Amino acid sequence: MSNYAIGWDIGGAHVKVAVIYKQKIMAVYQEPCPLWQGLAKLEFAVQKLLHELPKDKNQRHALTMTGELVDLFHDRQDGVQQIIQVMTALLGDVDSQIFCGKYGLLPVSKINSTHFEAIASANWLASAMLAAKHFSNCLFVDIGSTTTDILLCENGEVSAQGFTDYTRLISQELIYTGIVRTSVMAVVQSVFDNNQHVGVMAEYFATMADVYRLTGELTETHDQNATADGAEKTIEASARRLSRMVGDDFKIEKLVRWQNVAKDIRQQQLQRIQTGCVRQLQRAAISNVPVIGAGIGRFLIRDISTNLNLSYIDFSTLFEKSNENLAFNPADCAPAVAIAKQLL
Repeated sequence: MSNYAIGWDIGGAHVKVAVIYKQKIMAVYQEPCPLWQGLAKLEFAVQKLLHELPKDKNQRHALTMTGELVDLFHDRQDGVQQIIQVMTALLGDVDSQIFCGKYGLLPVSKINSTHFEAIASANWLASAMLAAKHFSNCLFVDIGSTTTDILLCENGEVSAQGFTDYTRLISQELIYTGIVRTSVMAVVQSVFDNNQHVGVMAEYFATMADVYRLTGELTETHDQNATADGAEKTIEASARRLSRMVGDDFKIEKLVRWQNVAKDIRQQQLQRIQTGCVRQLQRAAISNVPVIGAGIGRFLIRDISTNLNLSYIDFSTLFEKSNENLAFNPADCAPAVAIAKQLL
């Protein structure tokens, strides 16, 4: 009898889940979860997603995470332990396993404190391992709402230099920049406006979601987080928030001005990610490897691939879908899909 393979990715801002049955992706969901506000947020998000999942009891679940880093927890190990406890209670009496990074999947019953370091923020490895399996030599890049992962894969293996957030920040395999939640002040220090460079205020006035609403690249499906000022998510409101970053006021007749500022910020973010890609590619033994793109910001990866004269392959092409009307594309929630795949 075939099992439903269900993969969970517990982040600090979202919970993602993917369902695979008979090698086909049946469902992919993402639910907002501001975990720093308390474990009740995680419980609410997971319970909401459980209502969407198959009712068949013949299920296997796998879990990966990054949410242990939020400041709700005393430290990362505390976060790992508490997230596992909450998820175990919510999932109940089902076959559940935890992704322990390079050590693979282990049953919940076998997990102890010696595994916590390997479990913490290992979701990127699940995705990159799947990419390496399909494309022996490639560059895997995942741009999400908050972070960017850049992994070199060689000879069917993930050639990672770092395995913790700290070491990955050093190697630039993790770049803390994304297309929704990242504040504009964390991406640029100045923008090109009115034919001059203008310093940007170190204030939480706008996020990159405002930028990508103005460029027309952020879909409503992916736009799940609150705005910096709590106001609406319209083009005009996004331009108004962006104008505050340079101490100016928005006027509707000057909308094109702020769209141009948004394009400049986009280019600066793209350049930072592209520099990280080049750094990893310089380690490769062979040249002209394909770039495998994942995450809701993979439209930037396509541009980077073009800039570097490399072929682009979407992560979603690795899977057969049950239908084309999934709530989220498999590439949007790559770690959840990859961890479900490991159960097969």
